Amino acid sequence: MAEAAVLLAVQKIGVALGGEALRKASSLFSLWTQLPGSMSRIKSELLVIQAFLCHIDTRTDNSQVLEAWVQEVRKLAYGVEDIMDEYIYLIAQQQGSGLGGYLKKIVKGCQIAARLKELETNLVHHSQMKERWMKTTEEAMGSSSRNASEMQQNLAVSSHFMDEDDLVGIDKNKKKITEWLYDEDLAWSIMSVWGMGGLGKTTLVNNVYKSERKKFECHAWIFVSQTYEVDDLLRRMIEELDENEKVEKVPIDLRGMDYRRLVERVRLFLEKKRFLIILDDVWDLKAFYAIRDAINVDDNNGSRIIITTRIAEVASLAHDSRKLELRVLQRTQAWDLFCKKAFWKNKERRCPQELEELGEKIVSKCQGLPLAIVSLGSLLSLREKTKSEWEKIYDQLSWELNNNPNLDNVKHVLNLSYNYLPRYLKNCFLHCSMFPEDHVLQRKRLTRLWIAEGFVEERGSSTMEVVAEDYLKELIHRCMLQVAKKNRFGRIKHCRMHDIVRDLAVPLSKKENFSVVLDDLQMVGKTGDETRRLSVHNYSNEIQSSMELPRLRTFMVFDRSMSSSSSSFSSLCSSSRYLTVLDLQGISIERVPDEIGDLFNLRFLGLRKTKVKVLPKSLGRLRNLQTLDLMHSEIEKLPSTTRNLKKLRHLFAEKFLDPNYSNINNRRGVQALKGLWNLKDLQTLQAVEANMEFVKWLGNLTQLRSVRIWKVSGIHCKDLCASLSRLRYLSGLSLNASNENEILQLGGWDHPPQHLLRLYLVGRLAEGTMELPSFRALGASLRILQLGWSGLVEDPIHSLSQLTNLVQLTLMKAYDGQRLWFGTGCFLNLKRLFLLDMPQLNQVEVEDGAMPRLDFLTLDGLPVLKDVPRGIEYLTSLQTLYLKDLHPEFRGRFEESDDKNKIQRILNAYYIFKRGDETKYERLS
Repeated sequence: MAEAAVLLAVQKIGVALGGEALRKASSLFSLWTQLPGSMSRIKSELLVIQAFLCHIDTRTDNSQVLEAWVQEVRKLAYGVEDIMDEYIYLIAQQQGSGLGGYLKKIVKGCQIAARLKELETNLVHHSQMKERWMKTTEEAMGSSSRNASEMQQNLAVSSHFMDEDDLVGIDKNKKKITEWLYDEDLAWSIMSVWGMGGLGKTTLVNNVYKSERKKFECHAWIFVSQTYEVDDLLRRMIEELDENEKVEKVPIDLRGMDYRRLVERVRLFLEKKRFLIILDDVWDLKAFYAIRDAINVDDNNGSRIIITTRIAEVASLAHDSRKLELRVLQRTQAWDLFCKKAFWKNKERRCPQELEELGEKIVSKCQGLPLAIVSLGSLLSLREKTKSEWEKIYDQLSWELNNNPNLDNVKHVLNLSYNYLPRYLKNCFLHCSMFPEDHVLQRKRLTRLWIAEGFVEERGSSTMEVVAEDYLKELIHRCMLQVAKKNRFGRIKHCRMHDIVRDLAVPLSKKENFSVVLDDLQMVGKTGDETRRLSVHNYSNEIQSSMELPRLRTFMVFDRSMSSSSSSFSSLCSSSRYLTVLDLQGISIERVPDEIGDLFNLRFLGLRKTKVKVLPKSLGRLRNLQTLDLMHSEIEKLPSTTRNLKKLRHLFAEKFLDPNYSNINNRRGVQALKGLWNLKDLQTLQAVEANMEFVKWLGNLTQLRSVRIWKVSGIHCKDLCASLSRLRYLSGLSLNASNENEILQLGGWDHPPQHLLRLYLVGRLAEGTMELPSFRALGASLRILQLGWSGLVEDPIHSLSQLTNLVQLTLMKAYDGQRLWFGTGCFLNLKRLFLLDMPQLNQVEVEDGAMPRLDFLTLDGLPVLKDVPRGIEYLTSLQTLYLKDLHPEFRGRFEESDDKNKIQRILNAYYIFKRGDETKYERLS
């Protein structure tokens, strides 16, 4: 539906009506004073339309009349967004433009006023149109809502009649739920089964319900769904419970009962009985709370309620020990299920050998989602069992999912999840479909893109980045995205979109005119000049200079072989002046044209891993730019106009020079230009090279969360420490000395931030650094510490162990001594330890009780270490051990001694060595 587009339009009007915008507008001329009233009326109309769209979004998607009206609303909303962008840009350019510029603004202001008036008229017309056709719309809504609800219920009911032989991979979960039903706790309790649509939650719970319900005195299965009515749920519960009664039935008028009497009736059935109630397909907490009074009958009889849901928050109604999150099927289970459905006519249910490779590719596409496997298997069971027929299905699988009526159940189940998303999450979800299949979505990059796009709303005093991360968590908790990796703090690092979900999201995104995904830029013209977001996946040629997309907001490239000449890049900037996101990461461009400065709306500029060496001075005209990503490009110096980018929040300009870390100057940043410290919104600064003026004024950047500073000299340290003491929000800090002889004097760092999580110090540390009160004060917050080229001569472990919350410690060329001793009780939370490139280290000892949670250990570049660390057997949590570049006798001594037995329990123990240009990993056993 179009409410996501309407939301963006409303937000843009809010910006235009903001205090600063109004003040600038009123200083131009009197005509502009009339515009806020028109904008306010348009905003009011859009808010009402938005409420209506939210209401119908979960009820219908089949009314042609309604769809045509919604499509026109979407166009109007995008038109409002365009005008607001022009208006905001125009009032921001009022200074220094001279008489000619002033007259142009008057003309442009008149044009904007006329367009707003026309839009206002069109909105009124569309509202009247809706009223004229409301009867038809209501009928369509009612009919479609009933059909959707019936389809949901039919899917749920069908699971009640599945043969045991058709079920795959449920035994372990069935056993767990059954154990919960009969545990020793006799108190009334809730358990939940949750996960994305199509995982088989209802099928699993129904299998338990059928086998166990007769062991309870009464039982009921209630299908809730998105469009539940509380009284109706209670009536259905009474009807099911009534069927359990073995006494003669007395007819009752359920329709004539109000909520109170229905609750009383349910409680009458349940009191003093051991009951089992299934609440299937619950979408929000309100549904449960509405009927809780009826079923909360605690007689210590061992009664149980099982909830199935796609929402983590709903699943949390159960105790953590009674929550079961379903996962996708393993590869062998998925193949078994597919064969049972695709070859159900054959007694063996076995795939012919000539179709196995294609069948496995089709199953792989389903990524373990049972509903998709069952549906595609059933579809193929009706097709010819030939290679050509199966190849055709595989090649057009995305089309089949969206257009084949036999796969409507897959589309319906997954679309329900989208329809039920809050309006502020819909754009974020559709945005994820712009990334290629199987693409790993990085949390930080994704959230910055959402902020740049304007999808993220302010929430109190939280930063936009915090709110955007909450959005991401909510999409994951609603099973719309999957967690791929978490960082050492337990935060989401990477996530991904299930292939089947993406196959359904891409055409939905195109239908909503949200974005277009292209594998061939020659098709750009076919997308129409209304295209607002374009994602290019496979196109090895050059960006076409003739490409004109005047409404384009976002241009993202994922084909690293794509190229761009200066003229084609200039053309893109000139023809798509509304661009908000321009992400050219990895493509072979060498020059950014001056026309980049014309992109007044640009908020995200991605030039990571490009060959660009110089940025034009016009960059300074990008007054709305929030993220400038130059990481791993060839840029060493920023234009002086960068100091005009007052809204800049994230600046990445670091480049690796030596990935092997053989030199202290293995990376570089950009020169710290004059005035950089006036960009007060900066949160990320990675990385700059130190100079006296910069380190003195760094403390002005009070919003900094992460900063990396290279080429630090001893003369910088006093001012640098004073500046660092002012950065109270800092969570990540990297300091790199200019050479191995420079000493990092951190004694003046009197007030380290309370929330510092990551600290990287590369360079010789002044004597007594780790005994400083400020260093010890980091113990409450610091999670990751890396020390390199530190010049330590005394064993640092005792001092470092005062950092009690460390989860990762790296010592790289940090210690010049011979022995490291990890005493009892040190590093109680440490999980990863790296001991690297310490040429004198010949002994590592671990006492019982040290590092009890360590699960990863690397010993690399320790040329005089002959023996396995003494006491390694005390590291009972150790799962992974990497050994590389140790003393030549190490391997032999290990193989010949009893030490080998000490690490046999380690799941992943490897000796790493070079063979030619190839790195080999040999498992130790």
